[in-house]
Amino acid sequence: MSLERVLACLDANLDQSVERLKDLIRIPSISTDPAYADACRKAAQWLADDLSGLGFSASLRDTPGHPMVVAHHDGAGPDAPHVLFYGHYDVQPVDPLELWTSDPFEATVVTGPDGSRRITGRGSADDKGQLMTFVEACRAFIAETGTLPCRVTIFLEGEEESGSPSLIPFLDAHRDELAADIALVCDTNMWDRDTPAIATGLRGLVGEEVIIHAASMDLHSGYYGGAAANPIHVLARILADLHDADGRVTLPGFYDGVAELPDEVRNLWNALDFSEADFLGTAGLSVPAGEKGRSVLEQVWARPTAEVNGIEGGYTGKGFKTVIAAQARAKVSFRLVFDQDPAAVRASFRAFVTERLPADCRVEFHEHGGSGAIQLPFDSPVLATARQALGDEWPKPAVMIGMGGSIPVVGEFKRRLGVSSLLIGFGLGDDRIHSPNEKYEMTSFHKGQRSWARLLDLMGRQGA
Repeated sequence: MSLERVLACLDANLDQSVERLKDLIRIPSISTDPAYADACRKAAQWLADDLSGLGFSASLRDTPGHPMVVAHHDGAGPDAPHVLFYGHYDVQPVDPLELWTSDPFEATVVTGPDGSRRITGRGSADDKGQLMTFVEACRAFIAETGTLPCRVTIFLEGEEESGSPSLIPFLDAHRDELAADIALVCDTNMWDRDTPAIATGLRGLVGEEVIIHAASMDLHSGYYGGAAANPIHVLARILADLHDADGRVTLPGFYDGVAELPDEVRNLWNALDFSEADFLGTAGLSVPAGEKGRSVLEQVWARPTAEVNGIEGGYTGKGFKTVIAAQARAKVSFRLVFDQDPAAVRASFRAFVTERLPADCRVEFHEHGGSGAIQLPFDSPVLATARQALGDEWPKPAVMIGMGGSIPVVGEFKRRLGVSSLLIGFGLGDDRIHSPNEKYEMTSFHKGQRSWARLLDLMGRQGA
C-alpha cells in the first residue's frame, strides 16, 4: 500500500528532515526589519530550490517587498483534486535577545522538562516548522510513488509577520494561477498534545473610531458646569447602550446572518477538556461577562461581539484639572461571525450613535478596517475527510474549533480566489511564538508530516 510506504519513509528520514528544518531556521528572515531583506530573499530561494529539487515547478516572484514563492506539481493528473498550501517563511524579530537561552538562529534539538524532544529557534513553530511538515510529506510521496495524489500548489509568503502589504496585489494579479479546490493553511495549533484541531471559523472584524464634539473649546467646569454639553457624558451613555442587561449587542440588525451553533458541534465543544475558570483565571478574572446562556467557548468562537478598545477625553495627565472637554473619542471593534455583513454593521453603528446625539453635539467617524467572518460549513465533505485523516494519526479524534481572531490570508483566499480554507496546524500553546525561546515539539513536526501524508492520500482517493 503506497501510503504505508510513504509513512515508513517519513519515519526513516525524520533526522534528515530535522536537519533541513534547522538549515531553514538558520536564515534570519525577519521581514519587518529592512536590514534582513537579503536574508528574506535567501530563505525564499532556499525553499524554491528545495521544491524544485522535488520536481515542483518552483520560482521566486518579486513584489515591492519580499518575494513570494510559488510552486506547482501536477500530481496524479488533471482530474485529481487541486490543493493550495499556504505558509510563510518570514519570522518575528528576536528581541529581547538576552532572554534567549541559545542563539535564536542556531536551531538545536533539546529535551524539555517533560522529557519531550523539541526543536528550538526563531521560526521553529511560526511558521517554518509548520510549512516544512507539508513539504516533507510531499517529499516522501514523490520518493516512494514518483508523484503526489493531488495536484499541489504551494504558496509561501515573506511578509506575514509585517502586515502582508504585498499579499492582496499579488493575489489579484495571480488569481487564475492560485485557484484551487481547497486551501490548506498550517499556521494554527492543536487542541492539546494528543488532540489535533481543525479551525472551521475565523471571526471577522469591523473597527471604528468615533469622536463626539460639543463646545468649540475646553471649558471651565465651574463656570460652565451644568449648562454645557459634556461630550464625555454623551459618549459614555452611547457606549453603555451598546449592550443590554443580558450582554447582547443592541445595534439594529446586528444579529442578521448569525446562525445558531449545530447541536453536534456544541456537544463536541462541551466535551472538550476546557476549564472556563482556568481560562479566565489566567487573566485575573473569574466570571464570564458576555451573553448570558452561552458557554465561554461559544462566546469566543461563534458569537459576535462589540468591544470598546480605548476611550479618551478631557485632561488625563498627572494631577487634576477641572475641565469640560470639547471632544471625547473611543475606538470600538466588532468581531463578526457566520454571514454578518461588515458594511451593514458599520452603518448600523454610525446610525446608532448619530441618533443619540443631543443638541450642540456632532459626531465624526473614522474607519479602521473591516472584513467578514470565514466559516467552513460544518457538514463540508472536505472537513469530514480531514477529521478522518487526522483521527487515523493522532491518539484522539480531531476536534472542530473556532478562532476568536482573524487570519487575513484566509479571508483574502475566499474573497479574491473563491477558495475556502482548511486550517490545520500542529503547534502547541506553549511554543512561545513571537517570544524568546520559541520551540516546536518533535511530535508536532513528525506526526504533522504523517498527518499531511494521510490527508493528501485520502483526498486523492476520495476526489475531494
